[in-house]
Amino acid sequence: MTDGQPVTIIMIEDDEGHARLIEKNIRRAGVSNQIIPFTDGTSALSYLFGADGSGEDSARRQLLILLDLNLPDMTGVDILEKIKNNIHTKRSPVVVLTTTDDQREIQRCYDLGANVYITKPVDYDGFANAIRQLGLFFSVMQVPETA
Repeated sequence: MTDGQPVTIIMIEDDEGHARLIEKNIRRAGVSNQIIPFTDGTSALSYLFGADGSGEDSARRQLLILLDLNLPDMTGVDILEKIKNNIHTKRSPVVVLTTTDDQREIQRCYDLGANVYITKPVDYDGFANAIRQLGLFFSVMQVPETA
């Protein structure tokens, strides 16, 4: 990691209950990294790509992106595509969190460069367990150096 800079977790999730649950379970797994929440794609993309839209703002950031696919203003697939097509953000790991288990959609996310795909179980325990696993994953993960 560049200069030992900590990874910032970008959470793009419009369901407040899910967002709280995700954060709680990440913290419970011992991950203390900053989490920046966004409830829609537009604000998340403007944070990631900056005022000029180039993405250069994120060139020096170590990011991990948690992405819900069902957002009020655009699809998570569109956001994933934009992140992975930008030279400054394409190496940022993206974890897709969604309620759909449609195999075509899952495959499309992997094709676009998603690193992990987690289906949000409708029951609380299943979801909490998936997020706990994610927390453990974060605690051992190293973000690749940016070029």
